[in-house]
Amino acid sequence: MSQKVIALLNEARSRELTAISQYMVQHYELEDRAFGKLAKKMKEIAIQEMKHAEGLAERILFLKGEPTTKPDAAAQKGQEIPAMLATDIGLENAAIKMYNEASLTCAAEKDQISKELFEKLLAEEEEHFNFFDNTKEHLEKLGAAYLATLAD
Repeated sequence: MSQKVIALLNEARSRELTAISQYMVQHYELEDRAFGKLAKKMKEIAIQEMKHAEGLAERILFLKGEPTTKPDAAAQKGQEIPAMLATDIGLENAAIKMYNEASLTCAAEKDQISKELFEKLLAEEEEHFNFFDNTKEHLEKLGAAYLATLAD
């Protein structure tokens, strides 16, 4: 199988590992600050990202590659909610761009299964992006009143 596809799968896995770490840090910090509703959603998204990382690892192993265990960046800590959302939007936007391009590369390499995996992940990353973007817009429009709805 294509080393190019294995490299793309590992790049995606590295991004997913970063997202897992970032969203779990945010989950803990939000929980500690009594933003339980938002903390719970961050944990749910982190778990979805864990499933993405697992699916990528399984595909890499099937292709006789070695799944990376290294995130591509360190998690940001101590951010206020607007900065958290900006970080998250950036992570999801980068993943969306990369997965769109990766699916095209997989098609060119005649690896339909990897292409379909990237397309599945892409759809879920778009959902995450939409959640973060909508939350950011609500926060910008409603301010502290909206933040109050995210508390326990």
